[in-house]
Amino acid sequence: MSAPRTLCAVLALLAAGTAGAVLSVPAHAQGDSEQIQKGRTLFVEGCSTCHGIDAAGVSGVAPSLQGVGARSADFYLSTGRMPLDHPGAEPLRSDPTYSTEEIDALVAYIGSLGGPPVPEVQPQDGSLNEGLRLFLHYCAGCHQVGARGGEVVGAFAPRLTDPTPTEVAEAVRVGPYVMPTFAESLISDTQLNSIIRYVEYTKKPDNRGGWGIGNIGPVPEGAVAWLIGLPFLLLVARLIGERIK
Repeated sequence: MSAPRTLCAVLALLAAGTAGAVLSVPAHAQGDSEQIQKGRTLFVEGCSTCHGIDAAGVSGVAPSLQGVGARSADFYLSTGRMPLDHPGAEPLRSDPTYSTEEIDALVAYIGSLGGPPVPEVQPQDGSLNEGLRLFLHYCAGCHQVGARGGEVVGAFAPRLTDPTPTEVAEAVRVGPYVMPTFAESLISDTQLNSIIRYVEYTKKPDNRGGWGIGNIGPVPEGAVAWLIGLPFLLLVARLIGERIK
């Protein structure tokens, strides 16, 4: 075979391989094949640089998405934590890069690679008191009892006034960044419903009998103590001192 024909044959094989990589959908894929195919195309265009052409990950850059499921993909994409501008940076909540339809397609494709689906939650079936108890035990150390977040070692624990109930459930199971992963053996689905119900309550808490001061914890409470309480005590001490004279 001549050199030009050999070159043409090699290019044809490469083109066929590339097309197969872009257009192939796993045999065990579930869901609408057209939506999965759209998600595959979006993935190759926007995600494959970091996660690899077949979502197998790139060493030192980004992990494999094989088996993470629709649950993880939905969380990271719907909260705008992915895609990252700089691989390795802390994924923070922001406006989603993709539209709702595009996110659904990407989630369908990642879900077709295996793994857990997007969770179905029923916070109305949970117990508010149980949710508070569980939140204090598992979550308040980072997110504060009022779910307003704060600084933690090596990261930032976000406030929980923005996530939807589904996103809270996904975060508990996925464990984004430095957050631990809580399996069903540790927090059952029933307990998770209670936690989500409490988180929903913290968005508009009942401040009966007191001043909420933004419900962001001890910082404003301490400020009130110093700026209002201390001057008041000094005034009382002065008045008492004048009477003694």
